[in-house]
Amino acid sequence: MSNTSSKAALAIPSFRYFLSTRLFLTLALQIQAVIIGWEVYKISGSAFSLGLVGLAEAIPAISIALYAGHIADIYNRKIILLISLGVIILSSMGIFYALHQSGNHAVNLPWVYAFICLSGFARGFYAPSSFATISQIVPKELLTYAGTLNSTTWQFASVAGPALGGFSYAYLGLNNSFWLILILAGFALLSLFQIQIRFEPKPKPTEKIIARLKEGISFVYHNKIIFTALSLDLFSVLFGGATALLPIFANEILNTGPEGLGLLRAAPSAGAVIMMTILSLRKNIDRAGIVLIRAVGAFGLCMLLFGFSTNFYLSLFVLFLSGAFDSISVVVRSNILQLHTPDHMRGRVSAVNTIFIGSSNEIGAFESGLAAKYLGAANSVIFGACVTLGVVGFTQKYGKTLQKLSFPQD
Repeated sequence: MSNTSSKAALAIPSFRYFLSTRLFLTLALQIQAVIIGWEVYKISGSAFSLGLVGLAEAIPAISIALYAGHIADIYNRKIILLISLGVIILSSMGIFYALHQSGNHAVNLPWVYAFICLSGFARGFYAPSSFATISQIVPKELLTYAGTLNSTTWQFASVAGPALGGFSYAYLGLNNSFWLILILAGFALLSLFQIQIRFEPKPKPTEKIIARLKEGISFVYHNKIIFTALSLDLFSVLFGGATALLPIFANEILNTGPEGLGLLRAAPSAGAVIMMTILSLRKNIDRAGIVLIRAVGAFGLCMLLFGFSTNFYLSLFVLFLSGAFDSISVVVRSNILQLHTPDHMRGRVSAVNTIFIGSSNEIGAFESGLAAKYLGAANSVIFGACVTLGVVGFTQKYGKTLQKLSFPQD
């Protein structure tokens, strides 16, 4: 049974430390995201400035992703993770200093964007190495369960992080909130040190770097299941999300403060945690491809309703549901990548995934900010939801290979 398999994965000490690292780092970054969003909007009063926050992180992450995947496939992944996390912590300190010096003036916002950009480079290296590390510490027969537990941990932190960020900012202030961020990031670093990863030095690849990068891209493109799943998630995340605009919804549409913003940011992850807990206690998803398509469609419908809502509690509820449906697609996509990727290509395939999905969150934030500038916040969310539903319809009609996907059952 899957419950026994999940316990078997958790019995591995290095995997527990891996999850601890994931938990503490995600908490820190989620708290930081709430504070940055609120501060940038308070200082600038501009939806476009909120969009630039996402773009500042996405551009470096995308630009370095393929090379970072290549590095993750040939070098010690633990060292890559440690260096990347160290740079992320330094970036957080820089963001804190820039916001602390800004007051209510926009003069230091370029420095905020610069440190976010530095963090984007570090996270571009961190993501493929982190993804590729799981297969080094968990046996192959437990990978799907380990992947679900990893996603559940991320979602749990994504519930607690924004809520904690909103309340800590409201009641503790900017300075103490950033101290909390740095403490959590420090715990993540300590947990990362405890992970035992077997690294066997590999002979230097005879192919040129460009050829190896092309090999990773080609693998994803020609694997129709991976390519279709990534494409479906790409467009849903790129157009369907509303996270970057939540400070505007909280302040101007739903008339709540930073506490409300924290709850709005936490609501999708609250739904995701409950759904992922259910998924982790049952057998692998049958007819996974069809389930993925329907889940993304339900996510699009939730975001459409959120765009029309002017009631805080209704907005919380539909965001909660959107997170539940989105978590299904996260689990299915993660398991597809773990099961269909050979070990020697995990770093490069994860890098392509970062370009498709990881950075599309930030590019989606820029798209949301740009659309909101011309359409208004609510209309931009409605437009994005309609695009998402259109992509789901297209995939339903033409994505036959994905529709046939089913995971092995216990």
